[in-house]
This record gives sequence, structure tokens and C-alpha cells, in this order.
Amino acid sequence: MGKKATKAADNMYYLARCEAENSNSDFSSREKAAEIIGIDRTRLARIELDTIAPYPEEVKAMAEAYNTPELCNSYCARECPLGRDSVKEVTIDDFDRLALKVLGSLKDIDTLRASLIAISEDGVIEESEQEAFQDILDSLEKISVNAKALQLWAIKNIRLKDSEF
Repeated sequence: MGKKATKAADNMYYLARCEAENSNSDFSSREKAAEIIGIDRTRLARIELDTIAPYPEEVKAMAEAYNTPELCNSYCARECPLGRDSVKEVTIDDFDRLALKVLGSLKDIDTLRASLIAISEDGVIEESEQEAFQDILDSLEKISVNAKALQLWAIKNIRLKDSEF
């Protein structure tokens, strides 16, 4: 990329395009990138400069073109009015680090299972069980985030099929 867009330096869509340039020189040009993605060049510029928010289908097109499935996750976690409150943003690390995170989050799965069984036996979550139940929910969230990060790594690096990112 000849010139770096300093005004867009922190924009995740711009950074994704810059990263994609390492494997496809067509992405060094905003014009060519816009053509590949299928949106207007000025619209892409405005997205990268944070003057407008992209549509979900534009984010998906960028994620596919740039091979950055994490863009969809980031969009849902940061920008989508529905996802902001329910989607956790994940960070894609190296495979070995992700594998260790997944394994670490699963290490107490038997304890979680036993605790959930004990709490749910009577079909009611008593006040005295609420803290333990919250711990279970927190552990499940950690497992979910780590599993999603590993899934996105696989999509990005070994091109596993996942139509929903």
C-alpha cells in the first residue's frame, strides 16, 4: 500500500483491508477493493473513515473478500444494535494459544455439570444457589467465547466452511 490512510488508522475495516493486502495486492487500492467487494469506492472510503456504518451484508462481503471472519464478530459485538448486548467480541490468537484457552475453559466441566445437576434437581433456583448458578453461566460464556475464537481461526486459516461466520 503506497499511502496509509492516517484518518482510518484505527478502523477495523481499513485494518482488515491492509492485512488482506499481504496476500492480495489488489487490496492496496481502495478502488480495486471496492470493486471486488461490490460496493462503491466512496462508500468504502466513508466506512473506513468512520463517517458511516456499513450494512451487515457489506461487512460479510468484506470479511469474505479479506479472509477476516472476525470482522463479522466485531461488527455484531460493536455496531449491531441487537448484537451489542449479546455478542462477545473474540480475539483470534495463534492456534496453540487458542487451543490452550479452550482446554483451560473446559478443565472444570465435570464440576460444572455436577453443580448444574444439583441446582436443577428441584426445578427451582433457590436464592442460596444463585451465586453458583451465575458461576456456571460465567464459565459457559468463557467456553463459548474460546470456542468461537477457535472456530474463527479455523475458518481463516484452514478455510473450514461456516456460512454464518
